[in-house]
Amino acid sequence: MRVFQQKTAVQRFGSAEEFVREYGIGKEDFILAGKRIYEAYFQPLGLKAQVVYKSSYGAGEPTDQMIDALFSDFRRMGGKRIIAIGGGAVIDMAKLLVLAGDYSAKQIFMREVPLEKVRTLIAVPTTCGAGSEVSNVSIAEFTDLHSKMGLANDALYVDEAVLIPELLRSLPYDFFATSAIDAFIHAIESYVSPRANRYTEMFSKQAMEMIMGGFKQIIENGPDFREELLDDFLTASNLAGIAFGNAGTGAVHAMSYPLSGVYHVTHGEANYQFLTAVFTAYQRKNPEGKLKELNRFLGGLLGCGELEVYDRLEDSLSRIIPRKPLRAYGMKPAEAESFAKSVELSQQRLLNQSYVKFTADEMARIYRELY
Repeated sequence: MRVFQQKTAVQRFGSAEEFVREYGIGKEDFILAGKRIYEAYFQPLGLKAQVVYKSSYGAGEPTDQMIDALFSDFRRMGGKRIIAIGGGAVIDMAKLLVLAGDYSAKQIFMREVPLEKVRTLIAVPTTCGAGSEVSNVSIAEFTDLHSKMGLANDALYVDEAVLIPELLRSLPYDFFATSAIDAFIHAIESYVSPRANRYTEMFSKQAMEMIMGGFKQIIENGPDFREELLDDFLTASNLAGIAFGNAGTGAVHAMSYPLSGVYHVTHGEANYQFLTAVFTAYQRKNPEGKLKELNRFLGGLLGCGELEVYDRLEDSLSRIIPRKPLRAYGMKPAEAESFAKSVELSQQRLLNQSYVKFTADEMARIYRELY
């Protein structure tokens, strides 16, 4: 039984210029990028590569329609090497460009076609949350379902992940905060996953420790202090990505997908809504075993007893960025049941990786509590 793998090589550079010089980026490369970051850090370098911006295909998280439009451009423009410069949405879309064939997003995500990797992918993350640069997962919203779907396949592993902390400097505080919380969620969910083991736990715990340590410093010194911690947060996100790339995420992610799909809440912010509620529900259902170990570890990080960890965690995260009630996004009370049924129908991959597998009724209760 395979317990751990890390297929992606991880590189680190002090600047975008160092990265470009080392990799010899040129006219045979195809770059998918976030426009703001690319124009600030890469455009002045005068690259000859073919460049398209993720915003050309739509705002927000990737959809099947956005991916199909990207496929069309790439098949017309070509490129031997794919370079993704952006957050999780950019990297998730770029992962699909490595595959052979002229298939649609729906055919790929529904696994109706073979998934064969035929191109090299280099990923440069510009947020500190997704961890997509080291996972074999791509996430997309399917417009006809009003929900997200995840595709996990080893063909989607990035060949080389390039960490450049300076690229996080222009990240607005709200995006920084929700990205970092998303990385924490990757770490905490992977830690209690049934697929976790000693190898993945090591990465999960280190990521949680670095993120909470950074949050304590930001709470003490103010939001601008994050500028001193960008390397730590980017590294922690990468470690959490390695953990969940092997052990998976669970019910927090599963329950966030309808909120993103229907109300277009960004991935990290949507996940944040469900973190403490899901783990409190885990505590009600099965307080022993792996969760007890986690609570002991979190108690040490948060300076509290095991039974207080989720209240203390909620308080700490709210001081980083307040969590909104679900109604603030437009959610309606009746959607608690419909969202829960949607998750039960379409997110079995994630529910099966949860510490406790929730029923639709149990998920509906959580939606109602957070409304």
